[in-house]
Amino acid sequence: MSNPTHDLPNRSIKTSNPKIRRILIYIAGLGIAFLIGLVPMWWRSRSCANELNSVRGTLQISSLQNMLANASMDTKRGDYEPARLATSEFFTRLRAEVDRGRDSVFTEAQRSNLTPLFATRDDTITLLARSDPASADRLMDLYNKYRQVAVVPAR
Repeated sequence: MSNPTHDLPNRSIKTSNPKIRRILIYIAGLGIAFLIGLVPMWWRSRSCANELNSVRGTLQISSLQNMLANASMDTKRGDYEPARLATSEFFTRLRAEVDRGRDSVFTEAQRSNLTPLFATRDDTITLLARSDPASADRLMDLYNKYRQVAVVPAR
């Protein structure tokens, strides 16, 4: 009986051929050049994404602050219904943001300091629904408390 491995022709690739060796060197060089270009671009993309998240957080905080400021100005002018809607939207968005936990734009300390604001929600919205002039002072109070807790002073 004959050995089957001896019957197969020798099919090994010879890398001693200078053309094949040169092509393999070019391919390796292109791969290294690609990686050298990829790493800095990846690093920059990552830093831009982090900066974007930071800016989105600042925008969210400012948007909530503007809602309260607009509601407060509306009550001073006697426009209680737009103020009520804006205040309700403020509390809805603030609750959603606080409930996000670690993914929130607020720090843990800020979230714990913002939680007491929800105790005034129903009373404030009721005053606005009744077109009570006392709601203007309540909104200004709420605005100042929010600003003290959430808005980071500019450096």
